[in-house]
Amino acid sequence: MAPRIDRRFERLAAERRAALVTFIMAGDPDYATSLDVFKALPAAGADVIELGMPFTDPMADGPAIQAAGQRALKTGQTLRATLAMVASFRAGDPDTPVILMGYFNPIYVYGVSSFLRDARLAGVDGLIVVDCPPEEDDELCIPARDAGLAFIRLATPTTDEARLPAALANTCGFVYYVSITGVTGAATPNPQLVRQEVVRIKRRTALPVVVGFGVRDVSSAAAIAGMADGVVVGSAVVEAVRASLKDGAATRATVSSVVELVESLARACAPGASGHL
Repeated sequence: MAPRIDRRFERLAAERRAALVTFIMAGDPDYATSLDVFKALPAAGADVIELGMPFTDPMADGPAIQAAGQRALKTGQTLRATLAMVASFRAGDPDTPVILMGYFNPIYVYGVSSFLRDARLAGVDGLIVVDCPPEEDDELCIPARDAGLAFIRLATPTTDEARLPAALANTCGFVYYVSITGVTGAATPNPQLVRQEVVRIKRRTALPVVVGFGVRDVSSAAAIAGMADGVVVGSAVVEAVRASLKDGAATRATVSSVVELVESLARACAPGASGHL
């Protein structure tokens, strides 16, 4: 179903290392710079890349990712352009899993079947669409799986034992555990509670469990990497982009700032640093 994702997590398990999953917003701060950042991530240590699909009403995103989406939209980033970015990336990197993350509205406007066909042709491996609950699986989740794309579901601190089976039913690739209640980057996760939830989810599924939302820096990444199959860092990466800009435009430091951050995060996910088992 998701061979690149499966192969990557199998390799990381053999290395006894947590996956570093990095999020960037497509088109932030402009198409060319965003593509340069995208292409630089694997060599910097990103194992899986989440590519944000800019949207005008990102209800689950905190201020940093909202601002990144607004910068991208202002420069004309579209969903079609985002797929073109993936195709360009894939021409030089046949192995790194790429997951599109965002909201259903742009996909609906594009046309679900057309989007799934074009995403597959571009080299997308999976989707995280935060506003598609299990009750609406026929809208996107099932068609995505039929098209050969992993549909990756979110589990949250409020996903209780009664709700968890529905959340896991059609999930593939990995399970994304949201470590906090609220929006991205809004709080710091409680490591003890995260560990308990990861164990609880892994009792119900053989899929890898990856933790995100609230992983802000090297120390929190290292802590999460010691208890999960992967750690997602998003707000900190897009904030590195923002901090490098001058008058809203990219500078010579934009790509290197992201690369330096991701390199430090990758070191934090290494077995000796995190104690990952």
